Amino acid sequence: MSISTGKILVPIGFSPQSMIALGQACNLAQIKKAEIVLLSVIEEQSMMQSLFMDNTTHDLQKKVNAQLLKVAQEYAQKYNINIDAMVAKGKVYNQINEVSEMIDADLIVMGTDGQAQGGLKKFIGSNAERVVRLSRTPVITIKGKEHRKGCENIILPLDTEKQTKEKVTYAIEYARYWNATVRLISVALKKDQEVKQKLMQNINQVQKFIIDAGVNCTSELMEADKKINLGDSVLDYANQFDADLIIIMTKKEELTLSENISVTARYIINKSIIPVLSIRPVEPNYITGPTTAF
Repeated sequence: MSISTGKILVPIGFSPQSMIALGQACNLAQIKKAEIVLLSVIEEQSMMQSLFMDNTTHDLQKKVNAQLLKVAQEYAQKYNINIDAMVAKGKVYNQINEVSEMIDADLIVMGTDGQAQGGLKKFIGSNAERVVRLSRTPVITIKGKEHRKGCENIILPLDTEKQTKEKVTYAIEYARYWNATVRLISVALKKDQEVKQKLMQNINQVQKFIIDAGVNCTSELMEADKKINLGDSVLDYANQFDADLIIIMTKKEELTLSENISVTARYIINKSIIPVLSIRPVEPNYITGPTTAF
């Protein structure tokens, strides 16, 4: 199964962080032969602001659009890819997800901790989390200032739930782009032998599947004496291998269309300086009990 990306949506606030995200998106677009769509969002004024303040939204929109087109032209020439640009008004996370669906984007790439300029909302904190939480499109959140152009190590946390295996296809596809190694990790308490056995069986099956697909793959089942923060375990493991990408599921499968992000997923997205690819599990056609996204 090939995950062929036709369009990559990149929210831009003209902060250094969002420009770093754009650079990484351009690198990916070159490999995927994808088109990039830049989006800047201007927050609409409240009714009270409109009544008692000069409405400069239109002028701001023109200025932002002009700057966005300038960036699009510069990066299109630099990377030899097609880049379109658009400006929207409204709540940042709503507009990002609405535009993503409107253009049928296959991927969203966004910075998570930059400072915005002018009237543009900064793409950090709750905005990034809400985009990830609500998006049906996979989202790569990028934090930190230095990232390799390519990818050498991809971290793939696994638990015992069937839904987490959905991200294996993405790991294989992204690993093939750069001949990267997929590194599987699971965490179990030493005293919980039943869970440990299930995790070992699961991780061995996934490793064989990835190796049979022609991708380098390693695996490790970490044991803990007491309950630990799973997010910290994943991040420590990623730092150990100087990883370039962490792939996680974003929410719990709770009955139907839940919009909850698991505690572990939220923790990793907020703390990781390594880019995180968040994937929303496919909604089941049957009723099932809650599982832990990882």
